[in-house]
Amino acid sequence: MKTTEIRKMKTAEIATSITTLREEIAELRRRIHMGETQNVRVLRGKRKDLARMLTIMSENLAKETN
Repeated sequence: MKTTEIRKMKTAEIATSITTLREEIAELRRRIHMGETQNVRVLRGKRKDLARMLTIMSENLAKETN
């Protein structure tokens, strides 16, 4: 997901996306560990998306408090 798309989202939408991404990452880790999935690059992409969302979420919260 691009940063411009994330910035257009509201903080509540970002929060729900963060929780779903965390669940997907946990599921991917389980699948990789069990040997069900061979493509580990997907996990890297999802982790980067999560980091982007968390960064933008903290920026939005900083703006709201000021």
